[in-house]
Amino acid sequence: MTQGQILEPDQLQLSPPSAIPPCVNSDGMDSVGHHIMCRPGFGSTGRRISVLVNHLKVSVESSDGTFYQYAVKITSEDLPIESKHLRRNIIDKLFLTYSSKLNARRFAFDGKDNLYTVGPLPQEFSDFMLIYEESIGLSADNPDEPTKKSKHSLAQRLFKVELSYCCKIPLQSIALTSDGLNTYGTQDLLRVLNTILRQRAINKGCLLVKQSFFQDDSRNFFEVDGGVMGLRGFDSSFHMTRAGLSLNLDVAMTLILKPGPVFDFLLANQNVREARNIDWVKAKRMLKNLRVTTSHTNRVYKIIGLSGRPCYQQSFSLKFKDNDSNEEQFREITVLEYFLKHHGVVLTYSKYMPCLDVGKPNQSIYLPIEICSLISLQRYKRLLSPTQQLTLLEKTKQKPHERMKTLTDVVKNNQYENDPLLVACGISLEKQFMQIAGRVLEPPKLKVGRGQDCMPDDSRWTFKNKQFLEPVNIKCWAIVNFSCSCDTSYFSRELIKCGMSKGMDIERPYALIEENQQMKKASPLARVDAMFEKLQDKLPDQPEFILCVLPERKTSDLYGPWKMRSLCNFGLVTQCVCPVKITDRYLTNVLVKINSKLGGVNSLLAIEEPCFVPHVKNIPTMILGMDVSHGSSGGSDLPSIAAVVGSISWPLVSRYRAAVRTQSPRAEIIDSLFKPQENGADAGIMRELLKDFYVTSEGNKPKQIIVFRDGVSDSQFSQVLDIELEQIKQAYLGLGEAELPKFTVIVAQKRHHTRLFEVGVAGNVPPGTVVDTEVVHPRNYDFYMCAHGGMIGTLRPVHYHVLLDEIGFSPDELQNFIHALSYVNQRSTHATSVVAPISYAHHAARQVGQFVKFHESPENGSENNGVTSSGAVPVSVPELPSLHKNVKDTMFFC
Repeated sequence: MTQGQILEPDQLQLSPPSAIPPCVNSDGMDSVGHHIMCRPGFGSTGRRISVLVNHLKVSVESSDGTFYQYAVKITSEDLPIESKHLRRNIIDKLFLTYSSKLNARRFAFDGKDNLYTVGPLPQEFSDFMLIYEESIGLSADNPDEPTKKSKHSLAQRLFKVELSYCCKIPLQSIALTSDGLNTYGTQDLLRVLNTILRQRAINKGCLLVKQSFFQDDSRNFFEVDGGVMGLRGFDSSFHMTRAGLSLNLDVAMTLILKPGPVFDFLLANQNVREARNIDWVKAKRMLKNLRVTTSHTNRVYKIIGLSGRPCYQQSFSLKFKDNDSNEEQFREITVLEYFLKHHGVVLTYSKYMPCLDVGKPNQSIYLPIEICSLISLQRYKRLLSPTQQLTLLEKTKQKPHERMKTLTDVVKNNQYENDPLLVACGISLEKQFMQIAGRVLEPPKLKVGRGQDCMPDDSRWTFKNKQFLEPVNIKCWAIVNFSCSCDTSYFSRELIKCGMSKGMDIERPYALIEENQQMKKASPLARVDAMFEKLQDKLPDQPEFILCVLPERKTSDLYGPWKMRSLCNFGLVTQCVCPVKITDRYLTNVLVKINSKLGGVNSLLAIEEPCFVPHVKNIPTMILGMDVSHGSSGGSDLPSIAAVVGSISWPLVSRYRAAVRTQSPRAEIIDSLFKPQENGADAGIMRELLKDFYVTSEGNKPKQIIVFRDGVSDSQFSQVLDIELEQIKQAYLGLGEAELPKFTVIVAQKRHHTRLFEVGVAGNVPPGTVVDTEVVHPRNYDFYMCAHGGMIGTLRPVHYHVLLDEIGFSPDELQNFIHALSYVNQRSTHATSVVAPISYAHHAARQVGQFVKFHESPENGSENNGVTSSGAVPVSVPELPSLHKNVKDTMFFC
């Protein structure tokens, strides 16, 4: 196939899998124990549609071109220079100053250690001495430096720059990869090309966030609330695909602090109107490490803290020369006096406020808040409030045709055809996005109560005039109410009535318990404990179920302690609600979760009973969903939560139970799947799940295990196989088995920038859309799927990567199986974007992750002796409180 030629899947002539040489992973290296499998073929089922993808095809005029990579070392007085900004400026000046000695080569510099040139430099190793002038800040020893001089104060420093040749990176690797041949240079070449994109953005003054670029343009800003603003930009990166090299363009968004006076920002951030209401402890945390510019010098400073006293009291030692003796002396002066006397600045409101400390830990420099303004393009990385989240959602949603229009403008405005580096190496980009073939899979038929069939429409279905397949009956239950606005008596009557129409026989609640008003201002944990005391007083026996009414939706600080107490201490299945408008649809959504948690079944795939699932119907098969939830950026010291759900009751593929563990903060690779103890016992996750599968599947042990893994990047694929899969195997063998089951391992990625647009249609692509040609990996086995529908914004397809398939699914079988698993989520009446096992694992990790904020770990915390993704030294991680025996086998995560 010639480069750029696009064939339909049925036109492709594929060699048998055994004839294909081993694949390499995304780093170009074989994984330690397993090869990431190659694509065995393409799917063919489904209705054909034409799809636009946000990839521009890239052409290379000649494959003879070569990039040359050089290692860069920059020092001053034998000390390395760490600042990327300064390193970039020095390299820019180097090529200007020594253009003749460097043959004026075009170059791209990553700001760290790597320089890439089009063609070789004259020498493989060379060093240069360079004088560079850089701005300096106000000296603590001489703070009364004249204003005029300080505005233009520059310091000359001598820098040594060493360039040493590393390797060649030929453009030929593009042609080799497009032709399906093995190559180890593709990732290196993509790194060079993406460095060129980053350098383009830096030269335009953009804020960089990985491969996303944001310009300081007022047209791209929008208010989010609380002193936070949204900033629209775009993401661009080169990729190798089956159709050759492409440039992936997508819209991007980041959050920044609102530039302007620091005082105005603090009022907005804390939602107060007057200075006397500012919480200075919170202000200190918020302002630390932010950069400000001053009105009297126009310099930029970095905040390290606040002064201990207000401006009119905060003093420092001012150095001056005695006119008589000409000796240096010191005298104490307040910040207020200093700025009035030496800068003519009359401070008003800020003289009663703390000063900003912009010095060093042992050498303070104080600036009044009144003269300081936050500079633009400073990212905001903290958690958003519910109001901010809602505003952000409203401001960022774009319909597909709006998104495509934005991307078309990005192509037009960036003029990649004029980039000197891309032109120098013969790279050109098409101006129209790629149009490729897609397929729409048929939705699976569902079984509901009374033997009825249910056919999803646009990936959705309802239980209107339908009953749950296996409804539960509830005899003893209660409602607890933390909210002042909910009429629990009315809510319970409507819930019972709706349950009856779904086949659930729900008795009247045994008790309706309201929270005491005096507890409203207590801590969340105290409020929950007080409520459970009232519950124990009112209920004679253990209830089957508790309905908990919370005061806020999704963000209530009562949710975590309530779930911890109910699931760990009391062994109660609970459902939290915060009804705004009580409708039949809302009540049904509540009931599908309650029914699932109590052991009922809402619906099944029609092919589950009797089982006609390919490769599953005759061989005991276990399905795993794996995910890791990390603490927020503001709580990075919290342990990460690893959750694994495993299917039970084979041959069903809709019933699961979960096992959850803590692990080192920010560690992505799960280290507790197999966890041998000193006594030889295995305390790992897989032992629990394997035993449950055996008990619920009539004594059958899994002969096949299908693993769905969420949240890992391309560079971690080999770790999934070499660490996580090996742990699963060890756990299986640890149960006394001599023969391992067959494995299929699939990674689902949602954090990517490929979007699909149906040609000639303003809305989203239809649910069930699959793309497995052109924009997929040149050799590895991957595809994109939009199983779900969407009415708001542009759908994000899930990018599935099949790392291993010992079971032997055909492409059609696997794609239809994954599509069907998006319809079995018992907490939903619509297809989910990702398969149910991953969705369950995500919910279990997030729910149990709330526990660690409130649980005090014992003094002798458990030792985490596993392997982390970063290879860091294992650290002590607090164990989670154990789930109560009454709930650990339930689908509590629904």
